[in-house]
Amino acid sequence: MSETCIRVLADINQIKECRAKVKNVNGSLVLLANAFSLVGNDVRIKILYLLQEEGQLCPCDLSDILGMNISPISQHLRKLKDVKIVTAKKTGQTIFYSISREYSEILKPVFKLINNNKVLEML
Repeated sequence: MSETCIRVLADINQIKECRAKVKNVNGSLVLLANAFSLVGNDVRIKILYLLQEEGQLCPCDLSDILGMNISPISQHLRKLKDVKIVTAKKTGQTIFYSISREYSEILKPVFKLINNNKVLEML
């Protein structure tokens, strides 16, 4: 069964307006897509949730909290850092990670829903 559009007439104005809307917010859409593509992993979303709640944590803290070895935690943090979702700050020999300002604003509403246990209610 093939799905094709069977419209009789295209609304040219609507198409132009929608193209302009997408073009106008393209940078934000790319930023959001980037965040969602990496956040779509349960360990990474937990890491980001904890960083949002605590402000900053080191890999050892995350390892203890999540009950995982440091190596996979560090790999997840590296992926998040590579695309600038998290930032790292070295204090002595300890590296503390936090969510970058841009992504913190994007993720804040999502974590607010989680904290209020509203995500499951939405499904």
